[in-house]
Amino acid sequence: MRNDHVVLGVVYEINLGECFYAWEGGKAMLNGREINVTQASRLKDSLFATGFPYYDYQYLDEYMDFFKFLMLESRGVRRLGSAAVDLAYVACGRFEGFYEYSLNPWDVAAGAFIVQQAGGKVCDFNGKNDYIFGAEIIAANPYIIDTILVNLQKYFLKKTKDE
Repeated sequence: MRNDHVVLGVVYEINLGECFYAWEGGKAMLNGREINVTQASRLKDSLFATGFPYYDYQYLDEYMDFFKFLMLESRGVRRLGSAAVDLAYVACGRFEGFYEYSLNPWDVAAGAFIVQQAGGKVCDFNGKNDYIFGAEIIAANPYIIDTILVNLQKYFLKKTKDE
């Protein structure tokens, strides 16, 4: 990072020997080949990834409600167990989107940067850019990120308004 701005990202998926990387002003790559996010524009044509917080359950009901929404409205939701790999998979088109909360900067910084260099969009649950240090992230292709954000906010912002 330079001045709180990521300039290089590398995610290595050791089990498959896949090295995802990107650099400022460059392209997103997988083992030397350029990668890009998908162009799916409808939830029903999209596959998502998420993870489940292991100690912060304050939004558990909202999280499960949104998970159910995506299960019913999309091609499904997968959990790999690594936010960095989930993000790399969005970058190369294996998933259309990823969302999770209660994350750390080392979980998302490299993968989020690779998504952006691959043509994707990244934000926090409020649609802002505080996804590296803000502990929550949405990453997707540019055609569905707004749809994901609007629907996620229906569940997550409800709790904030009720409190």
